[in-house]
Amino acid sequence: MKILVCIKQVPDLESRFKINAQGTWFEETDLAWRMNEYDEYAVEQAVLLKEQVGEADITILSVGADRVVETIKKALAMGGDRGVHVRDAHSYEKDPFEIASIIAEYARDKGYDLIFMGMQSQDRGSAQVGVLVGEMLGVSVLTTLVRFECDGQRVRAERELEGGLRAKVSAPIPALVTCQLGLNKPRYPTLPNIMKAKKKEIQTVEVGDLLKANARIETIGMYPPVRKGGGLILEGDVSDLAERLLGILKEKTTVIR
Repeated sequence: MKILVCIKQVPDLESRFKINAQGTWFEETDLAWRMNEYDEYAVEQAVLLKEQVGEADITILSVGADRVVETIKKALAMGGDRGVHVRDAHSYEKDPFEIASIIAEYARDKGYDLIFMGMQSQDRGSAQVGVLVGEMLGVSVLTTLVRFECDGQRVRAERELEGGLRAKVSAPIPALVTCQLGLNKPRYPTLPNIMKAKKKEIQTVEVGDLLKANARIETIGMYPPVRKGGGLILEGDVSDLAERLLGILKEKTTVIR
């Protein structure tokens, strides 16, 4: 079984973010970087499937600047067999359609039985890349999975819906699935596996060799939310509080005249 896992390197959410000079993305200097959380579930599920079927080969693919190689190595230490780095120092400027076209172009003639991806990225959060790749490759797509099974012929899974509901779904392979929180518990790479990952092959492909599509979306501007004033907490006797609240509403709003 041939498996492709697509991962993304994103800034640690505890970082201090500043808008870049162009006003279209954040300034990337001095940020800490990590694997997108949803993608960790995708890597883990691929490795669990390999352990189940025995005969499987897992390719880890990531699009981005040279620094993403470290994130690929983490995925290899978790159990991936080989890595593919699509080198693109300006991947943050590309919209979901372009990123999907890059992945689809790479995967098109490789004969992958399953493609695993995170439900969405933690920086853009578009949740579009997975479904676009599936459409471009003409394969079944199952999204937001919280349970996964595969017998080598079909995928049987559960999807998370709104309001805590779940839907049972099934599709033949080849298929693409996107992974949600709760699907599994991603493993921590052990020291021996980290050392082994250093010897695993990581192929570098230039983005210009794969990008055949034009952007559908342009980022015009990016800005932080407008800060709002703090709330006012009233304390004391209930009857006094009611009078004070009425006074504030009359003075500072048009709710009561």
